[in-house]
Amino acid sequence: MPLENQLRLPRISLSKRNRAIVRALTPMLVTYLEASRDLCETDSILFGAALAVCRIIGAKLSTAGRTTGQSSAIPVWRTRIEERIAKAPSSAD
Repeated sequence: MPLENQLRLPRISLSKRNRAIVRALTPMLVTYLEASRDLCETDSILFGAALAVCRIIGAKLSTAGRTTGQSSAIPVWRTRIEERIAKAPSSAD
């Protein structure tokens, strides 16, 4: 899955319970990480593990991608450039 399409994972607190869950999951990852052929595959494995931890502890997951809350909004930089173009004198006259 491309990085820009991945869910945005929340930060989790470092409670004893959460640390225990991560510690229990870590040995299971070794087999998959050793078989990983490239960085993209490694990223997918680690993302899957992080997602599993979030689901186990019941963390609230965002349903949007990395552009949470701005998926339909026009970026500020684009609006600024369009305004400058509109204000610029036309050279066609």
